[in-house]
Amino acid sequence: MPTHDTGTPPPPTPTRDTAPTPTRETTPAPARETTPAPPREATPAPVREAAPVASAPRGYRAVLGVREFRTVFLAHLLSLLGVVVSEIALTVLVYDLTRSPLLSSLTFALGFLPYLLGGTLLAGLADRYPARRVLVVCDLVCAGCVALMVVPATPVAGLLVLRCAVAAVAPVFNGTRMATLADILGEGELFVLGRSLLRIVSQSALLAGFGVGGVLLTVVPPRGAIAITAATFVASALLLRFGTRRRPARAAGKREGLGGTWAVLRNRRVRALMLLFWVPPLFIVTPEALAAPYADRIGASPAALGLLMCAMPVGTIAGELYAGSALSAATRSRIVVPLVVTGLLPFLVYAVEPGVALAALALLLAGATGAYTLGLDAWFVAAVPEEQRGRAMTLMTAGMMTIQGVGMAAAGVAAEFVPVHLVVVGAGVLGTVCVLALVAEVRATEVRDGADQHVTSG
Repeated sequence: MPTHDTGTPPPPTPTRDTAPTPTRETTPAPARETTPAPPREATPAPVREAAPVASAPRGYRAVLGVREFRTVFLAHLLSLLGVVVSEIALTVLVYDLTRSPLLSSLTFALGFLPYLLGGTLLAGLADRYPARRVLVVCDLVCAGCVALMVVPATPVAGLLVLRCAVAAVAPVFNGTRMATLADILGEGELFVLGRSLLRIVSQSALLAGFGVGGVLLTVVPPRGAIAITAATFVASALLLRFGTRRRPARAAGKREGLGGTWAVLRNRRVRALMLLFWVPPLFIVTPEALAAPYADRIGASPAALGLLMCAMPVGTIAGELYAGSALSAATRSRIVVPLVVTGLLPFLVYAVEPGVALAALALLLAGATGAYTLGLDAWFVAAVPEEQRGRAMTLMTAGMMTIQGVGMAAAGVAAEFVPVHLVVVGAGVLGTVCVLALVAEVRATEVRDGADQHVTSG
């Protein structure tokens, strides 16, 4: 599921109805910039030769046409695969060393817990230092931690601490990278599609990464697999260092600490939009967290369990691809509220304890409604001051990951006292009520200036 985002850059930001032109330093300038058309007074007729936009790439093709974004995209893929494969290999390694299911599962859970700590205490780094430096250092820190995991003398406690360190760095890396996308792609249409592509890769990597990790562990021992992931972090650092431009820090010299974090959260609109990123994932993880006990309850096979686990990510990928390639920016903005309000309603199907096919269809539909995040990204990037952009996006990432961990834990606790299918239904009902309250808050914070009235109304 999607994860977090809280802010938007300051003016000049194009209206959310139009697809803004990417900045000159990242994308080749259109023909009308290199060969200015005559003044309108001198050419009363339509200036057709100055508008070769129709033949220019659009949608995801336009985003991938930006060389610097392609570098960020590849680096994201490498570091993400490194994280996923290292999680699997480390979990297996800890179990081999201790034969303890508790410690093995704790190793995986530690991927969520430090997000909150790193996202709050380290968020200011995203704006205090040049973005490229922050990204490269984060990758190298992860590579160093993973390399230490390979050392046979590292005790189990040390492995868990190193796992926490990697997880604490992750929100700073993700928030800085998202803020950098606005510098590379501009603050409008291309930024939204660039974010969408990274999310699609994340969902796909989760589906493929566990398979790759499983296959890799049949060929090399756990420490060998971990060593390979260290190389992916180093490769990502090299790509970012030599494939992206150096840009100055957004808030150089400012050491606001937690005060800067509260400054972001005191902005009512930013806070409301951030919560709209956080709250749906709190409930959307419920059927995935309870997929195994539900499959056992209805007597489903292990293959059917895999289908239930994959249905929602597949729906999310399909929804994002359709919204990003077939819908205009204005349409994506208009469907945010309908999609986010109805996103949890498919869970009500669980009231009748559906079979695998119907349950998978409900999860597929719920995942597809995640396309609301494309429009929400545009609102968010329009709401956060530029000097707070990195901090805000780091907070958003940290909050999304933390809230998903909380949602999984809450679902498990509830299922101890209530039948699994009713827990899923309850998540759908309670989540919808919470989302409706948040939508009302977002409407209340909307700027009613003619240009923005369409954002949450109609």
